[in-house]
Amino acid sequence: MIPVIALVGRPNVGKSTLFNRLTRSRDALVADYPGLTRDRKYGEGTFEERRFIVIDTGGISGEEEGIDSMMAGQSLMAIEEADIVFFILDSRTGVHPADHMIAKHLRVHNKKTYLVANKIDGMDPDVALAPFYELGMGEIFATTATHGRGVKSMMEEVLADIPEFTEGEEVEVAKGIKMAVVGRPNVGKSTLVNRLLGEERVVVYDQPGTTRDSIYINYERFGKNYTIIDTAGVRRRKNIDLMVEKFSIVKTMQAISDANVVILVMDASEGVVEQDLHLMGSTIEAGRALVIALNKWDGLDDSHKQYVKNEIERRLRFVDFATIHFISALHGTGVGNLYKSIEEAYQSATDKFSTNYLTRILEDAVREHQPPMIQGRRIKLRYAHPGGHNPPIVVIHGNQTGDIPSHYTKYLEKTFRRVMDLHGTPIRIEYRTSENPFAEKKKKVTQRDFIKKRRLENAHSRKK
Repeated sequence: MIPVIALVGRPNVGKSTLFNRLTRSRDALVADYPGLTRDRKYGEGTFEERRFIVIDTGGISGEEEGIDSMMAGQSLMAIEEADIVFFILDSRTGVHPADHMIAKHLRVHNKKTYLVANKIDGMDPDVALAPFYELGMGEIFATTATHGRGVKSMMEEVLADIPEFTEGEEVEVAKGIKMAVVGRPNVGKSTLVNRLLGEERVVVYDQPGTTRDSIYINYERFGKNYTIIDTAGVRRRKNIDLMVEKFSIVKTMQAISDANVVILVMDASEGVVEQDLHLMGSTIEAGRALVIALNKWDGLDDSHKQYVKNEIERRLRFVDFATIHFISALHGTGVGNLYKSIEEAYQSATDKFSTNYLTRILEDAVREHQPPMIQGRRIKLRYAHPGGHNPPIVVIHGNQTGDIPSHYTKYLEKTFRRVMDLHGTPIRIEYRTSENPFAEKKKKVTQRDFIKKRRLENAHSRKK
């Protein structure tokens, strides 16, 4: 059984920094900004052939109101899930009333707890640790998570009783369709994630920018494994002020590239806005399968619903391959239908096709609509073969392929998508130009060739 370690403490004591140190990653956002982490974030760590799960949590101050109270609730849930708790303390500020409150909660729940006095650099450890003994929770580890000081010795003692993994033993991790839920701030992404999961897994609050980091969640539904990624809302660039928000958007773009299927959530009450189109373009550029969900649909009157449908038909023609769903994440209307489109898009994005099959489609497409003439010569497309999947890539070989106009490429994309019965995924056409094998081959001039050339030149001179 792999131990689960929860990192808890007040805001800005270094929990996310220690999380990144233990998982040897940069998955958790880190900044000198209290309250940055809001949801539970899971990661896998390894130390001397011993594996463990780490949970990063939001800070607990004891004075939570509004969204902060929900963050604290997430932290308390992490404590319930954990086998071991690292209670992170700030050596520079000493003991805080909130530390006593957290310590009391841990004692009541009888959790195996280790005190970790962080930010010890530049201080005398004996002096810095002295105030924390009043918490009455045993040994205290002195660390500096940013530099790794004291982390190794701490993990050696904490994991001493954990058995090592034998060679070939694997951690059971859910594998399946990886879905990223993206959209503008406050369109209902986290509400949709909780609805798909069937539990209050991520913080939901009526405030834009509630989610700041990308949260990966593995789960199982009807025997099938999924990974859903809740992401931060993406605003227009001119509206972004905080550096934290810039990093959040980078994480969202990374989640799009990492996903198999992107669920783009739009606010039906606002219709199609420019930022939605920008996110669609980013998804297509990344080559990811796309499912569109218009949220808050149940609160619209009939005339507004018809207006939104007309806008979709007019402005979303460039993503005509994507399935559009009208849902209410809050009440669950239409949410279950998303799974069918997600699985269909994933299947289309990862299907494999033979060279013979693709070449036949190409021949039929060329027969129906010939490529244009370039400088008096007809472009010839000879054969096609698969070049990859997610997105499906079709590599076409021929001559003068560099001169093929974009409208003919669009024609080929639609033809391949229609015949291959692809839904929810973009398709890419790549060209390869057949080279002349004799273009760079130079004939070696022999003495005999030189004598023949001189003889022909003399004969030509005599005729003159």
